[in-house]
Amino acid sequence: MTIRIGANPIGWSNDDLLEIGGDIPLETCLTEAREAGFEGMELGNKFPREASKLKSALKPFGLDLVGGWYSVELLRRSPEDEFKLARAHLDLLKAMGCKVFIAAETSNAIHGDRTKPLSLRPRLTSGDWSAYGQTMTRFADMVKAEGLQLVYHHHMGTIVETESDIHSFMSACGPSVNLLLDTGHATWAGADPATLARCYRDRIGHFHAKDVRPDKIAEARKGDWSFLDAILGKGSELGVYTVPGDGSVDYAAVFDALKPYSGWVVVEAEQDPKKANPLAYAKKGVAHLRATLRQAGLV
Repeated sequence: MTIRIGANPIGWSNDDLLEIGGDIPLETCLTEAREAGFEGMELGNKFPREASKLKSALKPFGLDLVGGWYSVELLRRSPEDEFKLARAHLDLLKAMGCKVFIAAETSNAIHGDRTKPLSLRPRLTSGDWSAYGQTMTRFADMVKAEGLQLVYHHHMGTIVETESDIHSFMSACGPSVNLLLDTGHATWAGADPATLARCYRDRIGHFHAKDVRPDKIAEARKGDWSFLDAILGKGSELGVYTVPGDGSVDYAAVFDALKPYSGWVVVEAEQDPKKANPLAYAKKGVAHLRATLRQAGLV
C-alpha cells in the first residue's frame, strides 16, 4: 500500500457524546468526505456493523473501510477472553479488507467522562509495564494470526498518554504490537510527534493526523479541563483539536521523520460541527496533507 488519505467521522459526529453531531446523517458525512477528497473512512457510531450493509453504505461514495477503534480492557481481562469479545469486530474488519486493528486500553480511561479532569487520568507504575506489555503482546499475536496488525492508539486520559508512557509501553511489548502515531494526542501530551515518528518508524502501522491549537491547550491545562470539554471548547469557542494545517504541528517534519511509511493517513480531528463546519475543515486538512506529503516525497 502507498499513502492513502482517509478520515474518521468524528468531525461530523462525536462517538463519546452522541448528541454532538447527532443530527448529521451518515449519508451527509460520506458525501462530504468524498467531496473533500478522502479515499476511506474509519468506523463511527452511525456506521452499520454488518459487512454487507457497511459495503452497501460505502460503495456509492467510492470509499473503503480503513478500520475502527476497539476498546480493550486487558488490565482486567485475559488476552483469550478479550479476543473472544473482539471476534465480531475482527470478523467485520477482515470482511472489509482492513489491514489494521486499532486498540486502546479503556478499562480505567477517563477521556469519555466529562466530569473528570485530565489530571485524574490513570497511570501505570514502572513495575506494571512489563506484565501489561506481555498481555498486550499475547492479544496482538492472536490478532496477527487472523491477518491483521494491531496498532495501539496512545490517547489523552488513558494509561498511554505521554512520551514516557509510549516509550514504556513499546519497550514492554513484542514486535506484534505496532504504534498508531497520533500527532494531536502526542503534541497535547507534550511530545514531539516528529521525534516519535523517527524513534518508532519501523513500528508505526497507522497514522492519525490532527492538529492542535496551543492557546487552547494552555487554557485547558490551566483550568484542568476534562478531555471532552477541551476538545469541544467552552461556549462559542473552538476546542483543542483541528485539522492539519490549522494548528501548530509541523507535518513536513513529521512526514520526513516517518519515511518510508506506507499506509493510511487519517484525519481525525474531533470538533463540534456547529462551530467548525466539517466539510470546510476537511478540505483544508486534505489540502495540507497532500502538500506536506509531496514535500516529504511520500507521494
